Amino acid sequence: MKKILIIEDDMSISELQKDYLEMSGYEVACAFDGSSGLEKIKNESFDLIILDLMLPQKHGFEILREISDSKQIPVLIVSAKSDETFKIKGLNLGADDYITKPFGMGELVARVNSHIKTYEKLKQVHGSKKKMIVVGALSIDKQDRRVFLDDNEVVLTQKEFDLLLFMAENPNRVFDKEELFERVWGYDSFSDASTITVHIARIREKIETNPERRQYIETVWGAGYRFKI
Repeated sequence: MKKILIIEDDMSISELQKDYLEMSGYEVACAFDGSSGLEKIKNESFDLIILDLMLPQKHGFEILREISDSKQIPVLIVSAKSDETFKIKGLNLGADDYITKPFGMGELVARVNSHIKTYEKLKQVHGSKKKMIVVGALSIDKQDRRVFLDDNEVVLTQKEFDLLLFMAENPNRVFDKEELFERVWGYDSFSDASTITVHIARIREKIETNPERRQYIETVWGAGYRFKI
């Protein structure tokens, strides 16, 4: 049974989400402030996190900052903040999706299903192929889901790793944003292809040593992106 953590300070919303997810076959834990939510993340294993932003004690963005460097867990932000800047910031900090309140419980369960299914599918596919991809100074350990640059570990979020690995397994091929989104996030995901731009930028910040001359991920203007070897 997959286990989900809900970090939400409104107990009525949290309980409603919990009821629907449990009816859909998930085990669900709840935290009602940022600090206790972060403690649960550090001390327990979860398959997905549903994270509100406006939390007492610790803001949702603070939690994202702390876990993005140490955990590879799909994170779904749920927030009343509909401003695009909040969505971009959340994705930049490692969230996989962003849903604006109010929303239907059916949509929430569908998004959770989509992210967990995509994550499990990617793990199975990646585990069935060779363990390491090495391109220049960049090494991708598929089995342990770790990335190294000149023997120094580069910490990626779950979706950043999935995107980099997909492109590295399909080198020299140009993918547009829509195809990358469909292949990595899944056809039934509820985000949008603009998410790719944010994640590509984040990956480049971590693995490209010269922003003026991309060594690994190249932009093909008017067409998309490709991983060069």
